[in-house]
Amino acid sequence: MNQIVSLKPSQEQLADRPLNVSRRTFLAGVGALVLSVSLPNGRVRANDAEIVPGTRVSAFLEIQQDSTVHLRSPFIEGGQGVFTAMAQIVGEELDVDPAKFFVEGAPPGPDYGLIGGGRFTGGSMSVRSSFETMRRLGASARQMLLAAAATRLNVPASELVTEPGGVLHKASGRSIAYGELAAEAAGLAVPENVTLRSSTDFRWIGKAIPRLDVRAKSTGKAAYSIDVKVEGMLHAAVQHSPRFGEEPSGLTNEAEVKGMPGVHSIHRLPGAVAVVADSWWRARRAVETLQVNWVKANQDTPHAMPADFSSEARRQALMSAQGNSFAAENEGDVTAAFSTAASVIEATYDAPYLLHGQLEPPSATARWNADGTLDLWAPNQAPEMFLADAAKVAGIDQSKITLHSPMLGGFFGRHFLYQSANPYPQAILLAKAVGRPIKLIWSREEEFLRDTVRPLGVARLRGGIGQDGLPVALEALAVGEGPTGRWYGRTPDQADSSAVEGMAGKVYAIPNRRVAHLPVDDPAIIGYWRSVGHSMNDFFYETFLDELADAGKRDPYELRLKLLEDSSRHSNLLQAVADLSGGWKRGPFTADGGRRARGVAMASPFGSEVATIAEVSLADGAVVVHDVWVAIDPGSIVNPGIIEAQVNSAVALGLSSALLEEVVYVDGIPQARNFDGYPILPPDRMPRVHVRIVESGAPMGGIGEPGVPGVPPAVVNAVSVLTGKRIRSLPLSKHDLKGIEG
Repeated sequence: MNQIVSLKPSQEQLADRPLNVSRRTFLAGVGALVLSVSLPNGRVRANDAEIVPGTRVSAFLEIQQDSTVHLRSPFIEGGQGVFTAMAQIVGEELDVDPAKFFVEGAPPGPDYGLIGGGRFTGGSMSVRSSFETMRRLGASARQMLLAAAATRLNVPASELVTEPGGVLHKASGRSIAYGELAAEAAGLAVPENVTLRSSTDFRWIGKAIPRLDVRAKSTGKAAYSIDVKVEGMLHAAVQHSPRFGEEPSGLTNEAEVKGMPGVHSIHRLPGAVAVVADSWWRARRAVETLQVNWVKANQDTPHAMPADFSSEARRQALMSAQGNSFAAENEGDVTAAFSTAASVIEATYDAPYLLHGQLEPPSATARWNADGTLDLWAPNQAPEMFLADAAKVAGIDQSKITLHSPMLGGFFGRHFLYQSANPYPQAILLAKAVGRPIKLIWSREEEFLRDTVRPLGVARLRGGIGQDGLPVALEALAVGEGPTGRWYGRTPDQADSSAVEGMAGKVYAIPNRRVAHLPVDDPAIIGYWRSVGHSMNDFFYETFLDELADAGKRDPYELRLKLLEDSSRHSNLLQAVADLSGGWKRGPFTADGGRRARGVAMASPFGSEVATIAEVSLADGAVVVHDVWVAIDPGSIVNPGIIEAQVNSAVALGLSSALLEEVVYVDGIPQARNFDGYPILPPDRMPRVHVRIVESGAPMGGIGEPGVPGVPPAVVNAVSVLTGKRIRSLPLSKHDLKGIEG
């Protein structure tokens, strides 16, 4: 077939296009007994500005005739368990067993802006940012049901109580299921004030109830973006330019590829070429057969990758970079403290670029409808942001787009709004050009080529030791660029918080300290990675703290305990992880016939506090991690089972980054294009993980990311005990440890 170059479908192409009727629209149309009003099916309405987030019960809850509850979660499920947590929180106040909930991600709209008026799933913010709001929504719905029951039974509401899924009039023994009251309750005003349960009366909050999504995932019924099927759709695959910023010019063998089985058309896209075919495999084979002439990027192309760029050159440049730095923390008199210190220790640390490496390949499906509207299925962590950007790509108003936000096959910061790293703009353009729905999947090779990377980071550290062996001064300089500054703008003369977090704000009682940021723009397309700056900065800081302990002839665990003696929350947590591990012992020591050592680290990410101990040995030059103990204090909790699962996954990711992972650029091109060139932690290298949850009663913190940052420094500190030398660069796999004895 001939190539289609028009990006605007004709009316004839649109006329026979099927229109989707969603389950939600259908229920509203047939008048189902639901505690709800019909919603805009993912579109933003003109009067949305009048809505106060988190106040309309109808936007969040539907109670079905069988008294099951349909909950629209403000946050996206991506394996972190937020759907289950939302059901626990709402169910606690609504008086419905969480097992009776069906939860899905809410469509875009102002009702769900529970993070300072905005909405995203990330930063370990979901539960802690919405805990009280979701409780009030459940309590409000319960009050509305009680009021409806009082009218139905002709008794005062004060004589009624609820039991899971129903209202009971104890005096007469009469009861009414929620499903029978939903229609009447939906017509009542949302109460302005409600009384919430005392935490001592919680039945589901704080309990390890089973995950609601386990059965669907275990049986293959869970639907991800890659599973979307739309009537009449075609499939697309892409080939991106080797270096970001280059554009396709000529196609040497276009005629040959057009003649391949199933090929519908060939398209040029910004920075890529695409083939549309009747199956994805045929599309992929065809697009990989295309011989493309790529032209260099124009000088004004933002973030175009230089042809001579390498990750090693970037590391060396950051090591020697000079310029004005901006303080994120400045306590005491650092200069004076260094001048009187008994000794001064200096070290420079670095950590590499990292991929997200999610197992689900990026995908998106786009369908233009006969009325000029657009349906878009795109995995994302921020529906409103994606909707706004999709409208720009499509050239239509947001109100004409229905954004479907499927369950995510992993988070790790991969699904934020990185236009160049997401396939939905390409899907929109291809669907418009072809006049048919398009399902686009990136191959693993294209994913590795276009994924945003965690920035390569360098930190220069300097510490002053007093006569008593305690640190009297510490100076840390983060050199490079942070993802927050890249995507949301860097404030002049200020440190980027994402570049210094994990070094700034440490609670150790070091009287004189300065933490600063020296911005150096990164040629790579950088993005957020699980635990963001903490993922490398806690490694820098906590490993250097062990260096200071050695210089002051102090045990690193005891030094930390000494520096935390004025903070009972942190000292209790440190002692908790030591107790969990059977008592602190640094080593080297003998266990199971081998020589082992332990390392310790603390971290304070995302409102939670974490203490980590790792036990390691060396075998044939490789690091073997036997056990990792983690004590985590998130203040208060919703589901301890989810917390333990998240800590286990965080340990796996943190250990994978410490041992193996590294993105290497040569000539402006990432060298790894699949997992054979980018190894991740295999199952046989996963250690035993032991978790203790400490509820200090502090404000609720995050869970998804805090378990990551303590793992690399705890492991490296232990390895340094065995080797007798300091390791300041990750991953450990690039260091020759064969034959080293401590």
